[in-house]
Amino acid sequence: MTVLHLADEGEAADLAAFLSRLLHYDRGAAVRLQAAGTALAVFGRPPSFEVLAIRAVRLAKPYENGLDVTLDVTVSAGELLESIDESAATAVVPAAVTGPPWAGVLPPRGGWRRETGLPAQEAVRARVAEAVAEFRSRTGELAPEQRTRAELDRIGREIWSRPIGDTALPVRAAHAAQSLGFLRPARGRTVEEMEPALFSSGAWLRLRTPYGSIVVRRAGLGALDVSVR
Repeated sequence: MTVLHLADEGEAADLAAFLSRLLHYDRGAAVRLQAAGTALAVFGRPPSFEVLAIRAVRLAKPYENGLDVTLDVTVSAGELLESIDESAATAVVPAAVTGPPWAGVLPPRGGWRRETGLPAQEAVRARVAEAVAEFRSRTGELAPEQRTRAELDRIGREIWSRPIGDTALPVRAAHAAQSLGFLRPARGRTVEEMEPALFSSGAWLRLRTPYGSIVVRRAGLGALDVSVR
């Protein structure tokens, strides 16, 4: 049995909240876990947003038997959630599952550079709220015979693909960040530390916040933009 020792109860609670939100969008969600040293990265893909979500978790020590082993496995998000003991700040790694296609294609680990043009967090949240309101308004005005899945998807693609500020980041990425609890006040952080930041590496864009990151591809995959592990 592989036991993860999380840094504290807060880390355990935040990981549980992240998994719960993923399961809200997909009851059969899987997550890919990568751990080394005292850092754990949890990758998930909420299907409604076409993005990759990454939750970084601080560990007291990665495994029951010491620090000399790395971890890279895809598991059931539901089983991992059930194994979390918040009071003990531990989680048991479930048995591996056959990962979905996205789990084999991850963004690069390095080569990220800071991008400019991203508005402050409150402006980003406001942009998401405007997009949600527009989608509801436009779909609500449709006649019954027009409310087809194709038409709803067309309106959604138009709205959620719009860029935020002076960046190439689509609104859907910020919507995913907000829905997964990444855009919120951070405990013990200054206002500057709380602000999201945007990075790029090849065709990938990464919206980083104190609670996690949302990664999205700007264009089709090319050989130099894929990290298959």
